Amino acid sequence: MDIFIIQAEAEDAAEILALQKVAYQTEAKLNDDWTIPPLTQTLPEIEAEFETKTFLKAMHEDKIIGSVRAVLDSDTCHIGRLMVFPEYQGKKIGTRMMEKIEAAFPNAERFELFTGTRSAHNIRLYKRLGYQECREMDISPKVRLVFMEKRQ
Repeated sequence: MDIFIIQAEAEDAAEILALQKVAYQTEAKLNDDWTIPPLTQTLPEIEAEFETKTFLKAMHEDKIIGSVRAVLDSDTCHIGRLMVFPEYQGKKIGTRMMEKIEAAFPNAERFELFTGTRSAHNIRLYKRLGYQECREMDISPKVRLVFMEKRQ
């Protein structure tokens, strides 16, 4: 299966948002909370993110099957919303996207991301990529996030 990871453009926003709404249903189920930000984000909101963040997309044929976004703030690169269509998960696409997004920020001294504390699969992936847990935070009565960091 040929999968290419390239920079996404603003015109990809609607397709990435549709992918996000599918991919984050797993998180919603894990936390029994369908109001998590990835599921409530609107098209204008994600379009605005393209003005400040770098987006990557994983392509298979003519379809976006994965995405991740990041922004550099001082010396820290904040990585967010790593997602892969469920039927393409387990094929190292997330790992490849993480490697590419980190490489896109060579001046970052530190990378930071977060995931739900119930997301054991995500936490295992990030630990395998060298991330360590650094703090936790509740965002709702049902959702607790774990923040993870990796230093260059």
